[in-house]
Amino acid sequence: MQNHFEIDRRAALAGLAAVPLSACAARMPGPGASEATPAESLDAIAMRGGRRFGSAIASTPGNADAGSVQNPRYTAVIEAECGLVVPENEMKWQAIRPDAQSYDFSRMDSIVAWAQASGQEVRGHTLLWHRPQWFPDWLNNYDFGASPASEAARLLTDHIRTVTNRYRGTISSYDVVNEAIDHDRNAPIETSLSRAMGSPEAVIDLAFHTAREQLPEGQLVYNDYMSWEPAHLKHCADVLRLLEGMVSRGVPVDALGIQSHIEMFEIDPATGVGPYAERQWRAFLDEVTGMGLRLLITEFDVKDAALPGDIATRDRKVADYTRRYFDLMLEYDAHLDDILAWGMVDQYNWLQYFGNAARPDGLEIRGAPYSSDYQAKPIRDAIAQSLASA
Repeated sequence: MQNHFEIDRRAALAGLAAVPLSACAARMPGPGASEATPAESLDAIAMRGGRRFGSAIASTPGNADAGSVQNPRYTAVIEAECGLVVPENEMKWQAIRPDAQSYDFSRMDSIVAWAQASGQEVRGHTLLWHRPQWFPDWLNNYDFGASPASEAARLLTDHIRTVTNRYRGTISSYDVVNEAIDHDRNAPIETSLSRAMGSPEAVIDLAFHTAREQLPEGQLVYNDYMSWEPAHLKHCADVLRLLEGMVSRGVPVDALGIQSHIEMFEIDPATGVGPYAERQWRAFLDEVTGMGLRLLITEFDVKDAALPGDIATRDRKVADYTRRYFDLMLEYDAHLDDILAWGMVDQYNWLQYFGNAARPDGLEIRGAPYSSDYQAKPIRDAIAQSLASA
């Protein structure tokens, strides 16, 4: 199921990777970051393997104290380390669909404008977050009228066409559908759209077929948050079943986006880091790639709740856990495309504000490549080492 997007882009990156390393060195960062940024960027190292390294970024007009394009200190780290960005929230329905009739692209446009000025590629996230709690209220309560299936299809296709038309020529890889699994049912989740159209599968299939019509050569991704912890095994099985159904129905899905919010909520005494189900995780990846699907790491960070508060100890264990994960993922080098962190600086990483990830001691989570004072951390070096060894 390999498409022209993947073939052409990896060939182009291979050409870049052939350039002498001095020419691929990171761009010089701005004030406040220069002393903390290594000489060779993570993106330059990743390009040697035919992929890009990137990060989520936000747009917060009027607020420069954020992991956003309005924060020059933060963008300096992105420019120095990354070649690819993805909007954190700015393309989601809540951000761009204030109501059924209108769109607001102002925040997303500011990310694209900054990225183009900074020489960054852009990924799209997401054309449909298939969960009611992340639908805008108007969509959860929408009156689909006398022909609900037709009206739901019209809403969805209009949304996908409008977004992809706006960023045509700029964005060619999209998370078409995000997080569609209902854990209680072990099946795709029901939403207002799926009830109108008859099933969640009808919505998911239409989203991908519409995206393919819009992007014949693009990369269409199903994105979800499973990773290699034992607690995720059931979710992995549900995602695998979803993908198998899509492939069997001829749905044009090209890749699985693995969010990779890897977790340490307890310590494995045998390894000194969080437990991970390596054998089962490999089996899952083998099944996915065996269907002809490619892989992306789309939202990487580390939850460190089980680790001691001592920063040196914690950073070392986070780096060790990260290196183990990336070494395994990069064994799938022939199938693995781009790698993105879900933010580059601890202070602005979403885990700081996500209750289930909180540390019992109340300390800041240290799961991003850079600390809140913009210093590169051991986790950053672990990623670089894995990329260089691939």
